[in-house]
Amino acid sequence: MTRTEAYLALNLIPQIGPVRVRRLLAFFGSPERILMAKASEILEVEGFGQVQAEAVAGWEQTIKLEAELKKISERDLTILTQEDDLYPPALKTIHDPPLVLYVWGEITARDHHSIGVVGSRHATMYGLNATKKLSYQIAFAGFSVISGLARGIDTAAHEAALAANGRTIAVIGSGIGKLYPPENKSLAERITKQGAVVSEYAVDRMADKQTFPYRNRIVAGWSSGLLVVEAPLRSGSLITAEQASEQGRTVYAVPGPIDKPTSAGCNQLIKDGARLVMDGADILDDFTQLFPASLLPPKSDSAASGSGAKAVPIAKLSLEEEILFAAITADPVHIEDLITQSGLTPATVNVTLMRLEMKRLIRSLPGRHYQRPVGR
Repeated sequence: MTRTEAYLALNLIPQIGPVRVRRLLAFFGSPERILMAKASEILEVEGFGQVQAEAVAGWEQTIKLEAELKKISERDLTILTQEDDLYPPALKTIHDPPLVLYVWGEITARDHHSIGVVGSRHATMYGLNATKKLSYQIAFAGFSVISGLARGIDTAAHEAALAANGRTIAVIGSGIGKLYPPENKSLAERITKQGAVVSEYAVDRMADKQTFPYRNRIVAGWSSGLLVVEAPLRSGSLITAEQASEQGRTVYAVPGPIDKPTSAGCNQLIKDGARLVMDGADILDDFTQLFPASLLPPKSDSAASGSGAKAVPIAKLSLEEEILFAAITADPVHIEDLITQSGLTPATVNVTLMRLEMKRLIRSLPGRHYQRPVGR
């Protein structure tokens, strides 16, 4: 058994989490030695009762390591442990860092510098537009955008990072073989080309009410800072922000209308000391020592593209951008019609529309419709 396989086995044992394994490692010295220990030896470790000791000592009867290794190989996944150089250094500093990370795609040293982006699954157009703008700027500047692949804000954050040709990491609350939500499977596949989909759970582990909040500690712990774009007062995003604050990360928040419940959480975060964000530079200025000033986005007048910001010169368009821009007029057009008219793949249309939005040549409307702003 390799050391990585030993960590995998420990990760699969029920009722034994990262904190308990850390105590076992301090006592026995290596993951391989832990798996060879008797229940009577394990009982000497702080925090272990009879049930936990027997679970570790009898691991070969309760888990199917060979079957898990086969699934990992079939899906061409990579496994990272805390002993690997590419395991995020910031993540090692939290109270309960994951024992292993299942990686679909590739993690690089660039991903050590990242900004987490979280928010409501039931996002408004204001929240989606703000997310697109800010995530695009963050990714364009060289930071990896980390989010959770969920509907709403998470999806917009990943899409914008891809449109910026930047890197993005999706940390999910299920096994990679049970992606949730299922409609984001194609997005996940695109993410693996410019980043990775990451989980600490066994390949076929289903998501549940416990896995999502536990997943959030990874988003917060991996990130250099955490941006909350839109969130009600009672939401998982605020829990993630609390975790980020406890882990010593800077929390950023986008302000919203005072009469909108969807913005109440962000407004409260700002009242409690979170940094108010209206532009990507409000975040990136804190990290100028990491990136050349030429990569930082210029200040603009609005928190969301298409909402009163000053016009910018039209950059040279790619062939795909020219095709879609020509198909969009002042009258709203649905994305499905654009796919049909252009002959481009849905993935290409998604990314290209995002780039046109960031260039402020078009704007998105509710129901996945698009139109040219007045004057374009």
